Amino acid sequence: MRLLHIPVTAAVTLSIAGFSYSQFDARELERKAQVVADKATCRAVNSAIVAYVGINGNDPKAITDLNGYLDGDISSYRVVRGRAAGPGCA
Repeated sequence: MRLLHIPVTAAVTLSIAGFSYSQFDARELERKAQVVADKATCRAVNSAIVAYVGINGNDPKAITDLNGYLDGDISSYRVVRGRAAGPGCA
């Protein structure tokens, strides 16, 4: 092995380690996870509709009627014939 191979190998190893560490940004991963967790699912919205009907005895007229029945962003959903319509709904 030549003496030149040692610093080149060390430089490559350190650059790979530095790049790998830079890609593992815990704060950024936590922020992305929170964004995903804040979004409601179609199943959760349907469950909120069931809870609303059980308490009020009638279907919600608008998605804003479900505020307080579930957490998360439900602005991309709407209520159609007593069921949730929006992302992920069949």
